[in-house]
Amino acid sequence: MSQLNDLPLQILPALGDRRIALVEAQWHADIVHQARDAFLAEMERLGVPASQIDIFDVPGAFEIPLHAKRLARSGRYAAVVCCALVVDGGIYRHEFVASTVVESLMQVQLETEVPMISAVLTPHHFHEHIEHRKYFHRHFAVKGAEAAEACVKTIAGLSRLDALLAG
Repeated sequence: MSQLNDLPLQILPALGDRRIALVEAQWHADIVHQARDAFLAEMERLGVPASQIDIFDVPGAFEIPLHAKRLARSGRYAAVVCCALVVDGGIYRHEFVASTVVESLMQVQLETEVPMISAVLTPHHFHEHIEHRKYFHRHFAVKGAEAAEACVKTIAGLSRLDALLAG
């Protein structure tokens, strides 16, 4: 994790009265929750208390974009962080689902001007055995911490940009 020395971590003033939303899919919840927990811990370390973060559970990755869009449109959130594990269930192409979700989040971000931070991940291979589960538990923890850093940097960067454009 980088030290963020290049950013003045005045994140709470940049948030103002807005909050952070985290939308997490419940498919493979034990793995996805690793990202959530690491995100919350890293946000706390970066100066954003858990009390500033609202968590929303959805059934799967496909349900994330609509929730994210409604949250963004509410005006209550400075950023929406999205977490999911999309795996090959043998019925459809999981790459299509992951691509659709991430492309939709980009569209929501551009339409609402609220950052969408994606930790929606799709591995090439995922098997329901202990070694893969252990690997993805660790991997999602790393991705959760990275999502926190991206969230803080994006909010701070947009705050600086808004100030520059206003003056």
